[in-house]
Amino acid sequence: MFKFLKEKIKNAIGKISEEVEEKVPETLVEQTVVKVHTEAMEEEDKKNVLIKLKEKIVKKDEPKTSRLEELEKRIEDEKKHPHKPHKEDVTITEDEAKKLEKGFTEEEKKGVFERIKQVIVTKKISEEKFNEMFEDLEIGMMENNVAMEVVEKIKADLKSEIVEKPVKREDVENIILNSLSNSISSLLKIERPNLIREIKGKQEKPYIIAFVGINGGGKTTTVAKMANYLKKNNLKCVLAAADTFRSAAIQQLEEHAKNLNVPIVKHDYGADPAAVAFDAIKMAKARGFDVVLIDTAGRQHSNINLVDEMKKIIRVAKPDLKIYIGEMISGNDCIEQIQNFDSAISIDGAVLTKADIDEKGGTAISVSYVTKKPIMFLCTGQGYDDIEEFKPEKIMQNLGL
Repeated sequence: MFKFLKEKIKNAIGKISEEVEEKVPETLVEQTVVKVHTEAMEEEDKKNVLIKLKEKIVKKDEPKTSRLEELEKRIEDEKKHPHKPHKEDVTITEDEAKKLEKGFTEEEKKGVFERIKQVIVTKKISEEKFNEMFEDLEIGMMENNVAMEVVEKIKADLKSEIVEKPVKREDVENIILNSLSNSISSLLKIERPNLIREIKGKQEKPYIIAFVGINGGGKTTTVAKMANYLKKNNLKCVLAAADTFRSAAIQQLEEHAKNLNVPIVKHDYGADPAAVAFDAIKMAKARGFDVVLIDTAGRQHSNINLVDEMKKIIRVAKPDLKIYIGEMISGNDCIEQIQNFDSAISIDGAVLTKADIDEKGGTAISVSYVTKKPIMFLCTGQGYDDIEEFKPEKIMQNLGL
């Protein structure tokens, strides 16, 4: 999981860092030529630097050189046109730098030299350049099932950190990593209910959970995994085989119930699924069970009859929790499906299946932010124990952030 996305992020960060990479000496005197980018300095600082250059480079008893004349011309030009941009750079040779260093007081060195050095070792990235550099990362994230809304948020967060701001070249990679980490971490902060605490805290038993989703999303297997998870937390549950649309679904859930040694309530194929849910709840109340897990038929949101049937199950069962089951590998389709089901019955959260075979990982990052619904669990295999609570910190770790 996240292998491809992690590589894309790594490569994109490397490219952005290379764009602003430049070997810079630690002091002025260590280089033969130092360029002072006057257009990147405040107007007053420009004048001060130029005046200091004039005063300190050549002593009074030395003849004027073409270099000094050039500087004098620049100073006069600055006075006449203080806001005029300079395309060329002011160049200081090594000898000139030495004379400057010797001629300045310690206070002057700290002032002027720090300003010069700040310009040399930092870089401002324009919005146009940022968009160009971000393109690889943007494409990489979309290829790895990160929703467009999420890409735009990450882009906006990163842009606010580095565009048109002085950024030290050696800090660029860390700034990008920190920004990505903060952005993605914020995407995953949708509050997730503590299921075990909620079940044990409900005074009137049973706690009712309805599972919904499209065909083939892994609902029935996930219901069985949840039953095993709850059983290990000392909670007694009963399964409701409310997928009466397929006889094979009833048989499958019955097999799971037998393997897990938990009771199941079922009716014949074609029976009213709401009646199955009702009977399961009634039995749970009578026998003091803690939880009822309702398996429902897979359905597309476009199938009006099945959607109405699902709504009826919800009206009758009045579940405490409505969970959508979706495959991580379905990418942005999974997000769209959750939104459709949410419109129909207002789901409370999601369980993502096949997390073990999804190397992209973008779905897990996107679901909560786009749908505003928490991811509660991830299913990572076919065994009953292959279900784990969704932990944002683990996602961040897998992404190398």
